[in-house]
Amino acid sequence: MTGEDVYHKLITLFDERGATYRVIEHEPEGVTEAVSRLRGHDPGQAAKCIIVMVKIGKKTTRFVAAVIPGDRRVDFGKLKALLGGTYASFASREVAEELAGTAIGTIPPFSFDDRLAVIFDPELLPHPEVFFNAGRLDRTIALSTSDYLAIAEPRVESIAQP
Repeated sequence: MTGEDVYHKLITLFDERGATYRVIEHEPEGVTEAVSRLRGHDPGQAAKCIIVMVKIGKKTTRFVAAVIPGDRRVDFGKLKALLGGTYASFASREVAEELAGTAIGTIPPFSFDDRLAVIFDPELLPHPEVFFNAGRLDRTIALSTSDYLAIAEPRVESIAQP
């Protein structure tokens, strides 16, 4: 799957589900703070998606799409505790891109791979919309937060730190 495939898969999914969303075209950008300025919203409203590896003992590894506000960092300790893990860190670029089906900087807060769980930080809940790059650096999707929750069905847990 390519970034373009992920983008079209999401648009098709949103249309099929009757989601309230809009596509914002802008200069190619993958850094949350910079792209938030281009899109015209606070970075705290960006649904930044980071692929995290959590080791559970010596033999089991789980992967999480950690969805946090764009102005926060992922709290590895919280993720490790939530999953009963012994170690948590960023997944390698290769693994993250394989699981997400798209490049770092364009990973949407959704999973189309059974090996990738989605955990959504509740700090994003007060916003009427969440903003994210979806498989492309030059397109942002602004999606109704309630539609996001209904479609993605993430686990909602506090996983961000300042």
